[in-house]
Amino acid sequence: MSTSISPPPQASAPKGAGAGKGNGPGRPKDLGKRAAILNAAKSLFVEQGYAGVSMDGIAALAGVSKLTVYSHFGDKETLFSEAIAAQCREMMPDGLFEHAPNGPLRQQLVGIGEAFFAMISSDAAIATHRMMLAPGTGDEHIREMFWNAGPKRIQQSLADFLAARADDGELEAPDLSLAASQFFCLLKGELHPMMMCGLGGTPTADDVRRHVEASVEFFLRAYAPR
Repeated sequence: MSTSISPPPQASAPKGAGAGKGNGPGRPKDLGKRAAILNAAKSLFVEQGYAGVSMDGIAALAGVSKLTVYSHFGDKETLFSEAIAAQCREMMPDGLFEHAPNGPLRQQLVGIGEAFFAMISSDAAIATHRMMLAPGTGDEHIREMFWNAGPKRIQQSLADFLAARADDGELEAPDLSLAASQFFCLLKGELHPMMMCGLGGTPTADDVRRHVEASVEFFLRAYAPR
């Protein structure tokens, strides 16, 4: 795609549909329809990219009216952000970052690491990252929405988790946001960039396990209490 291509102007929501972006007072929303819309959005954004997806297409795939889509999400940008966040929550649920100790710290970090690597190495995640890197995906605002809904949310969840463990004296990390970023960078390692480039094939479960455990060991050595 040419770098001069930008997403087409967003169509206005049908009259009255976008009020309150679907969160205001009124009739309760149908959770089944909301889930169907999110599933359709996740699929289409990966397949067609942000610019190629229309609210009409999402409505058709979800089996609902366009009015229903706007009623739940208000506009395309909101739906894109919610679709990214939903995908992250499915693969890395909030329970992974439970602040109260739930077993040894090493064990919890391995669990977080395995879930994170499974997410970033999934076909959908790799396709989404390639989409965000492709010229013509959209302006900086679209990329910022992706970052805030996905990577930034997960990194903040880990930083909060590490803060609780630091308060318990299990870690010494003066900059928790940096520590969280470093942990996820360690987990990406060489395997993830190779997968993004279509090299090396899919790592085996044993390969992933060894990689995650080595990353956790390195991280814990770096931030062990002095």
